[in-house]
Amino acid sequence: MAEQTHVLFVEDDDVIREATQLALERVGFAVTAMPDGLSGLEAFRARRPDIALLDVMVPGLDGVSLCRRIRDESTVPVIMLSARADSIDVVLGLEAGADDYVTKPFDGAVLVARIRAVLRRFGHAGGVRADVDAAAVDGGVLNFGDLEIDTEGMEVRRAGQPVALTPTEMRLLLEFSSAPGTVLSRDKLLERVWDYGWGGDTRVVDVHVQRLRTKIGQDRIETVRGFGYKLKA
Repeated sequence: MAEQTHVLFVEDDDVIREATQLALERVGFAVTAMPDGLSGLEAFRARRPDIALLDVMVPGLDGVSLCRRIRDESTVPVIMLSARADSIDVVLGLEAGADDYVTKPFDGAVLVARIRAVLRRFGHAGGVRADVDAAAVDGGVLNFGDLEIDTEGMEVRRAGQPVALTPTEMRLLLEFSSAPGTVLSRDKLLERVWDYGWGGDTRVVDVHVQRLRTKIGQDRIETVRGFGYKLKA
């Protein structure tokens, strides 16, 4: 019997926490539900869940701060939950290292679909897209100036120094490196990296591109206004 996927869910509203836990357990997830950030951090360290759902506004240690603490220790996928599609909430959560966000109130089926999409991405973070130019690969290694991408070992180096990327950042970089010099639209990146079969919030892409730039070099990924982004060959 396959081991259940373990979800850490941090939410201070008793009704939402209990209803969401039941909905997730009904479709086969094992859920640890906590009412505040500090107990959520303790539960994370004790169980090391497969994915974390963090409400932005929780007492003790808010969701954004909790996300930062988790990201300091792990690359486990994180989805932020916000009671409003407020730009500040969304951007702060993503900049803290979250991989996606869902706005409350949410439909249970939509939340399950987003969780499964994130888990699929993280389960298949390795490997190079089939359309990568084989001539650009040297033993599974792609080189762009001082940037070296080991597509088999899933490692990145800049000027010979290792660069720590989250799985989402790695997938994003692999998409860019599969077609250097080609402009990739935000919608295409949402589909390929975030596995969105529907329209998504392009701020997710923008914030992750900015996070990636800080790690591999600000001038490595170019913005093409009105179209998207491209990796400089």
